[in-house]
Amino acid sequence: MAFQLPALMYPHNALEPHIDALTMEIHHGKHHQAYINNLNTAVAGTSMDSMFVEELISNIGSLPKEKQMAVRNNGGGHYNHSFFWKVLSPKGGGQPAGELSNAINSTYGSFDEFKSKFTTAGTGRFGSGWVWLVSSQGKLTICSTPNQDNPLMYGLVETNGIPLIGLDVWEHAYYLKYQNRRPDYINAFWNLVDWGMANDYFKKSN
Repeated sequence: MAFQLPALMYPHNALEPHIDALTMEIHHGKHHQAYINNLNTAVAGTSMDSMFVEELISNIGSLPKEKQMAVRNNGGGHYNHSFFWKVLSPKGGGQPAGELSNAINSTYGSFDEFKSKFTTAGTGRFGSGWVWLVSSQGKLTICSTPNQDNPLMYGLVETNGIPLIGLDVWEHAYYLKYQNRRPDYINAFWNLVDWGMANDYFKKSN
């Protein structure tokens, strides 16, 4: 079972002006596809090629040692991007509601304070990586990971749990429009977050 590039749920230009169409076209069709191609090469002809990507990246330590780094980088890249496309929505923005809103306010004091801490984590990630809002047994945590690591990689990253939202802060995610202005890109991200989806993930994580 070869891993495949998931179709976007919206056209490449649907996220403008916050994320431009060319960035989406390259990011989805070339960068994400490259991770999938490399992952398929790494697992071809092994029992791993019948596993779900979440299963692979959650159990990297149990995989053959010669395959672990390829799965970590490329399986992580496939999972992270597949998740990221779902986080973004042309109808996103605003504020979370329901149980997630209550949890954010309880944990961070306010939605604005949560956004500030998330933004700080994203701007503070040196080099390439991701920033996440994670739920672990109903407890919220903001964390960042290097490269294509993510909170599902138990034993490899500091913070584990179920991702609720994630933001790609690799330069390829924003450089065409924002150049070196990562804070502007992060600020634009808040106009696109699908909080309904994040709330659904939060309810399932409890």
